[in-house]
Amino acid sequence: MKEKLRIKFEPMCKRAHFLAKTLKSRGEVLVVTHIDADGITSGAIACQALTNSGVECEVTFVKQLDEETIEKLANSGKFIWFTDLGSGQVDLIEKHGIECVIADHHVPLKKVEYQLNPHDFGIDGSYEFGGAPATYLVARCMDIANRKLSSLAIVGCVGDLQDSRHGKLLSFNRLILGEGIREGVIERVQDLRLFGKQTRPVYRMFEFTFDPFLPGLSGSEEGSVKFMLSNNVPPKDGDLWRRWIDLSREERVRLTSALVRLLMRCSYPLSTIERLVGETYILKEQPEGTELRDAMEFSTLLNATARYGHERVGLEVCLGVCNGIPESRFERAFKRARTLLQNHRRNLSEGIKTVDEIGIVELENVQYFHAGNAIMDTIVGIVAGMCFSKVSTDKPIIAFANADEGVKVSARATQRLVELGVDLSEVMRVAAEKVGGRGGGHSVAAGATIPEGTEKEFLREVDRIVGLQLRRG
Repeated sequence: MKEKLRIKFEPMCKRAHFLAKTLKSRGEVLVVTHIDADGITSGAIACQALTNSGVECEVTFVKQLDEETIEKLANSGKFIWFTDLGSGQVDLIEKHGIECVIADHHVPLKKVEYQLNPHDFGIDGSYEFGGAPATYLVARCMDIANRKLSSLAIVGCVGDLQDSRHGKLLSFNRLILGEGIREGVIERVQDLRLFGKQTRPVYRMFEFTFDPFLPGLSGSEEGSVKFMLSNNVPPKDGDLWRRWIDLSREERVRLTSALVRLLMRCSYPLSTIERLVGETYILKEQPEGTELRDAMEFSTLLNATARYGHERVGLEVCLGVCNGIPESRFERAFKRARTLLQNHRRNLSEGIKTVDEIGIVELENVQYFHAGNAIMDTIVGIVAGMCFSKVSTDKPIIAFANADEGVKVSARATQRLVELGVDLSEVMRVAAEKVGGRGGGHSVAAGATIPEGTEKEFLREVDRIVGLQLRRG
């Protein structure tokens, strides 16, 4: 297996060296990246690598690369480094004559020499090599000192759910992980793979876990507290609620074993149980008990900044982590990011209440809701995923929300549905194109933007394609 990885990795590294040389020859570079955790970490890696090489740079965030956005970028006259996007818009980039480098992992429109994309080398960008790792590989070729940026690449991977299919990072992502471990910036720990181990009370961690759905615990504060007590693990230490990191090793093992038994009693598939306990990734240089310590929580913090138009706050947090900005700026950014995260959690709670009010409609193969203006288009996908706690997990959830550029669509599936053959990236791309929109993403989570008024036709196509995928699977 290692030999097969090496054979594919060598030409990818050769391409990365070529792009790194191109970037280092420029006096100024504009980094254009996506507004999510993978995009923010990619942008930070690119920015830090360019700065380390003495190349002036600035970072611009975009929701999507439509023709209007690309035309504006072309008018800037700057050399551009696209990170975590660009591969699907090569035609528009070339049409407007933009000189650039692309480091992306989404399905490319075609092969071009100025692009580093895993798909060009027979590698799956959904779980084998993410956007941040692609950017990191170019940065690593610019200067060996940039290997410390591997910690941000891992945060981007986790934020993009690259580790969700098998409960750990695989393939070429694992090569990047190995470099981070050797550099001493990342630690790989076998542990419970639930969100909030650093910062949330344990009962809250159980209460707000919905994939997998924990029977009797998910959505239930009382049930989660009782579960801890029934396994002889006190939820509190005096007046303070205990976090996962506050528990003894024996207590953690006790609760983990009890969770596994719970899922087995409820006839969960082995693949789901295996994903419950797997690898977690610790940023060794970051303080314990903060969102920066655990890659899963770090990525959520970054998403909370991006979804409310404060991507630069997330960028500064990332640059602070790699000592790329003064400590005072980093501390201000981190404080602001935490405030945005608290606001994000409140908005998600309100979003769930909104869905309860408007209801979820079931079709033959999918289920959906249309939030209109009631839920922000930047968080409607997260709300959709949380809704699996209330509805059938046997059908993907399609969520609509109004956006400036039309109607935003977010699609979510469970890992079990993906194992049965569902690929939401294909669903969103094909269905959106049929109604004059654009879509894509990953098998478990994808999105699209479609013209207002085309929702019914779009849903019919989505329902048809998912049905075909399930029958094929």
